[in-house]
Amino acid sequence: MKIAIGADHAGFRLKDEIKAYIEELGHQVEDYGCTCGDSVDYPDYASEVCLKVVEGQADRGILICGTGIGMSIAANKIPGIRCALVHDLFSAKATREHNDTNVLAMGERVIGPGVAQEIVKVWLETEFSQGPRHINRVNKVKALEEKYTLHP
Repeated sequence: MKIAIGADHAGFRLKDEIKAYIEELGHQVEDYGCTCGDSVDYPDYASEVCLKVVEGQADRGILICGTGIGMSIAANKIPGIRCALVHDLFSAKATREHNDTNVLAMGERVIGPGVAQEIVKVWLETEFSQGPRHINRVNKVKALEEKYTLHP
């Protein structure tokens, strides 16, 4: 699987650890920054990673900031993205099985690298359940996105 990953200044350390871990799991990783603690704007990194997912240049995306909140908000503004902010294993599994998420957000200031690695592993290994009720709900989310997306 090809994973696009990005972080802001508050998440770049965890991003680097997660990137190495994903590669250990046998996946390809494209790193879209940032690479230092200098203040940057998380929407810039969220949009770049999400566009790679939407355009099919990456299978999934992972975003990391201080809390994961800003990244998840920005990610979910991109049509075609279903991003979940996750800090526990149950949610990592459920968001893939039930919501078919294609982007994962986490907060470096909220969880440590060990838990983050476990979350990433569960999230990458879990498939969408394909259950009729979940397909119906994901389709309703897609319909909301289409209905409320402003067209020029």
